[in-house]
Amino acid sequence: MLKSLVLALLAFPGTARLAAQVTPERIERAAGEPQNWLTYSGSYDGRRFSALQQITAANAATLAAQWVFQSPAPGKFETTPLVVDGVMYVTAQDNHAFALDARTGRTIWHYQRALPEKLRLCCGHVNRGFAILGDRLFLATLDAHVLALDTKTGNVLWDVQAGDYSKGYSFTLAPLAVQDKVIVGVSGGEYGVRGFIDAYDAKTGKRAWRFYTIPGPGEPGHETWEGDSWTRGGAPAWLTGSYDPELNLLYWPTGNPSPSNDGSQRHGDDLYSNSMLALDPDTGALKWHFQFTPHDLHDWDSTEIPVLLDMELNGQLRKTLVHANRNGFLYVLDRTTGKFILGKPFVKLTWAKGLDDKGRAIQSPGAEPTAVGVHVCPGAIGATNFMSPSYSPQTGLLYVNTREQCDIFTAEPQALVPGHAYLGSMYIPASGEKDRGALQAIDPKTGEVRWQFDHFSAPWAGTLATAGGLVFAGDVEGNLIAFDARAGKMLWHFPTGAALYASPMTYSVDGKQYVAIAAGSALLTFALPEPASAGEAAPQK
Repeated sequence: MLKSLVLALLAFPGTARLAAQVTPERIERAAGEPQNWLTYSGSYDGRRFSALQQITAANAATLAAQWVFQSPAPGKFETTPLVVDGVMYVTAQDNHAFALDARTGRTIWHYQRALPEKLRLCCGHVNRGFAILGDRLFLATLDAHVLALDTKTGNVLWDVQAGDYSKGYSFTLAPLAVQDKVIVGVSGGEYGVRGFIDAYDAKTGKRAWRFYTIPGPGEPGHETWEGDSWTRGGAPAWLTGSYDPELNLLYWPTGNPSPSNDGSQRHGDDLYSNSMLALDPDTGALKWHFQFTPHDLHDWDSTEIPVLLDMELNGQLRKTLVHANRNGFLYVLDRTTGKFILGKPFVKLTWAKGLDDKGRAIQSPGAEPTAVGVHVCPGAIGATNFMSPSYSPQTGLLYVNTREQCDIFTAEPQALVPGHAYLGSMYIPASGEKDRGALQAIDPKTGEVRWQFDHFSAPWAGTLATAGGLVFAGDVEGNLIAFDARAGKMLWHFPTGAALYASPMTYSVDGKQYVAIAAGSALLTFALPEPASAGEAAPQK
């Protein structure tokens, strides 16, 4: 039986007070309390935009490191912390979790889940964050459990098993708290799982509903799978969705069909893989879906964060959903109906000639993986990936850290062995081609790139936009960079010493704005220097 370890530390003098109740109304109006960061993307609309404006384009060059917190576990540190009333809640590798004083980084409590030895994981022992509701934190674990922790102590309040880790089911995402429920999506597309999205009662842990991302027999869409391929067809849901309280619709993206590279045993569109799902958060009922890459053969998960924007298009105010997709197209959908509005490439792509008037790709001949391999752009990692985009209402621009890499894709039929990788062959970077990337500022009304900053290598870090006229982004060389959000001019950078696999966030305590990001096994924070006091001597020249 797995055991959990909780280390509750006594409060020290000067330690931040523990957070007040976080109600559903507070999360819904999260943009109105920018000193906090109450949900994974900062707000339900997925914009990762903060109204904080102490750090501006005029003073960003003076940003300085404030404190560093070291995770006790190795591996990629992909968390986005939550901050509530001066307390920071952080998840780390191997399902460590912490409450920290957001002013100093001092540990208030530490929780670690004991994990089984033989976890079947795609891409590291990572976790991307908590959800919070009331006085509870919600953690989705690598061994496919969902936990509620007490915000004051880190004690486990309930623990439910959602899937069988020995068959490849796992969680790496930050849950999303909506009303009285906690929403999670499962990982495991590389192991032939049948994907699902679950909702749990936040008080009791009782499962409220489950939506299988692959329809079963008799359900609409089941006919898009060949034979019994639906039982092992993947379509995981491993990144956090967005939510529109006015429409009461949950938008949750899904991943690739399994096996990712070989479709010889799953002919058809393979619904609802690589799709955007609009779900009723009360019941889990599907309201609409849009599939970005039907019958995917290149591992182009569509799990990227959906950004909800109300935009005037052709003289009409539209409720839209904007999605920079791993397949290389930027999509704009009507989020009330799921109807396609706009699609445009934002990186080099060779697999499609374009999109038809319904948003379905017009595929190029010769892009399907073969036994000897075929060169396709973008590569399997995609034009973007789990790194979060951001949007500034000040500039009207969407900020996306993009990747330029092509791969050689091969394919061979493969039988599923439960708990073993199920890819249908492999993909490797094309020989002699250097990967690269760019931070792009995209006009979501047209899909046009307004400016871009070129990275030396393809990045893995997300972006953050602020009312200070800034956008923050990171690169795989370890630099956290601040840009003028309107013009794209680099204003400041800090070499963290390790590749960045997280997305930056911001908060404030006692009137001081901080920017935080994980790098290597450390969490770093930055702020403007304190002004010199009246009695402090000026430095000698």
